Amino acid sequence: MGIALIKIKIMPSSPESNLEEIKQKAKLMVEEKKGKNPKFEEEEIAFGLKAVIISFQLDENYELDPIEEGLKTIEEVNSVQVVDMRRAIG
Repeated sequence: MGIALIKIKIMPSSPESNLEEIKQKAKLMVEEKKGKNPKFEEEEIAFGLKAVIISFQLDENYELDPIEEGLKTIEEVNSVQVVDMRRAIG
């Protein structure tokens, strides 16, 4: 099989949520579930609210659902949405 490139948007519960803490917990969660090379971006939403975008690689032999469900359990996370998923070439 190949490698999938995944991008997930994590919405915090409020503008006061600690994004660095969310990123740290998300990184641990992704790596624990066999994701590799997590990278983070912040996306302005509105009224001071920022989403955390995590991009990582996942071997196609592993399921994405456990990662999504794990990210949803992080404190101060309101929602999790896969925004992009594609197969790596090369």
